[in-house]
Amino acid sequence: MDNAVALANPTPLVPASPGFGERLAALPVKSRVSLGVGVAALVAVVAALTLWSSQGDYKVLYANLSDKDGGAIIAQLSSMGVPYKHSEGGGAILVPAASVHDLRLKLASAGLPKGSVVGFELMDGAKFGQTQFQERLTFQRGLEGELTRSITSMASVQNARVHLALPNQNGFFREQQKPSASVMLTLFPGRTLDRAQVAGIVHLVSSSVPELNPKAVSVLDQTGALLSASPDDSGAGLDAQQLQYVNQIESSFNKRILEILDPVVGRDNLRAQVTADVDFSRTESTSEEFKPNQGQNAEAAVRSMQRSEQSGSNGSGAAGIPGATSNQPPVGATAPLTGASQPLQTAQGGASNSTSRSDAVTNYELDKTVRVTRNSTGTVRRLNAAVVVNHRSVTDSKGKTTSVPLTPEELEKLNVLVREIIGFNERRGDSVKVINAPFKAEPVVNDTTPLWQKPEVLDILRSAAMPAALAIVALAIVFGLIRPALRSARVEKDPVGGNLDAVVADDELLPVVEVKELPQIAAPKVSAQLDGARNFAKDNPAAVANIVRGWVNGEVA
Repeated sequence: MDNAVALANPTPLVPASPGFGERLAALPVKSRVSLGVGVAALVAVVAALTLWSSQGDYKVLYANLSDKDGGAIIAQLSSMGVPYKHSEGGGAILVPAASVHDLRLKLASAGLPKGSVVGFELMDGAKFGQTQFQERLTFQRGLEGELTRSITSMASVQNARVHLALPNQNGFFREQQKPSASVMLTLFPGRTLDRAQVAGIVHLVSSSVPELNPKAVSVLDQTGALLSASPDDSGAGLDAQQLQYVNQIESSFNKRILEILDPVVGRDNLRAQVTADVDFSRTESTSEEFKPNQGQNAEAAVRSMQRSEQSGSNGSGAAGIPGATSNQPPVGATAPLTGASQPLQTAQGGASNSTSRSDAVTNYELDKTVRVTRNSTGTVRRLNAAVVVNHRSVTDSKGKTTSVPLTPEELEKLNVLVREIIGFNERRGDSVKVINAPFKAEPVVNDTTPLWQKPEVLDILRSAAMPAALAIVALAIVFGLIRPALRSARVEKDPVGGNLDAVVADDELLPVVEVKELPQIAAPKVSAQLDGARNFAKDNPAAVANIVRGWVNGEVA
């Protein structure tokens, strides 16, 4: 090896590379403008994409607010710098989803929303010098507000108004009037109140007002229908609870019919419907019956007996010629022992009158039957069952399937089964009809709408169109403006060339670096020289590549 690489002073071969700022400053004006415009446009696209993605992340802060509360909340949000928007129709205020709970707590600390209904907080702002009438009116307003809040907490009630009639109490107990109340309810669409819920509202109001009778509370809905009607009112229709009871009865019978007949004819070959006539009337009757003692040998029971007897005589006065004969007591009458008649004795003295009277009253016990009859509510008065069975499918030996009606014997068997299932009672007037008819098969409609014309696909495309467009614009800015400017600002580390691969692949001849002759290196210093050569090759790959190329071409001897 005649020529050796100089290791002591490699600095003249590789000049120091300029910094990134210097390279940007050395760019042409057109490249620098293009780079600046590209960076600004990319920042704008990223900001637009961020804002667009945050627009859909809004949740309801408050809904169903009054105009006064809505204006106060919007003013507070504006002062806090919180973005907001209204839902369709202005029924709700929407804010970013991440700050819903935080904003609710902050608005609550500010006393918002105040609500159109006020309660006993009216008593906190009592004015000095108010009259007794004003104080009583304030208390009544507060009580009405508290009752309204309690009633509107029910799931089915959207809004409510409570009117209390509290008469003035005076010192005369007989002249005191009883209070009364009226409740106006606004229910959510599709919601109803059953009898138990209406009774709960009535008892809530009556329990909140002293001496208020539940019968003096009237509850109406937004249609003007009286909900607190008496249960004994025969003109009232079925309430929600009664309708639910009827539906349960009908559904139970339908389920029984389907469970029994499904294995026989198949689920798709059977349709059944049961109609129940349920009597919800409540009747109570009381009767008393009195009957004599029954039976020929039945002895009469004596209840009471009363007997009275009276007797007396009235003696006649002296009669005849006064003397010893007339003063003698009368002799008893005598009759002759034989049939010969003898003259009667002459009456001695005057005749006497005697009287007697006897009364007897007997009272006997009579049978008494007291009968109280209360008819139960929810009694099934009549059941009507209608069952339709499809024709039976039969496949012949050739594989052709035809529809064949059921035989009368089969229909009769099905009829008997249905009668047993519903508990048929002829005296009750139940009726069961089982008929056989072919079912109409609905044709299967194939959706031939192209994929890109389906509504769900169009919705996805509409929602993804904006972010996709922004992403495309961002890529165009990066590859069209920013990347070319950065590539032009990039310089090679060595003015001679780039890395070794670039030098080898380059078709042009690189300038030859002059190499000075160095004296022979002593043998003991081989390892140090090799280390220096390795470091030089690592720091100056272009120069080393040029030397190797010269060796290969035979230009350096």
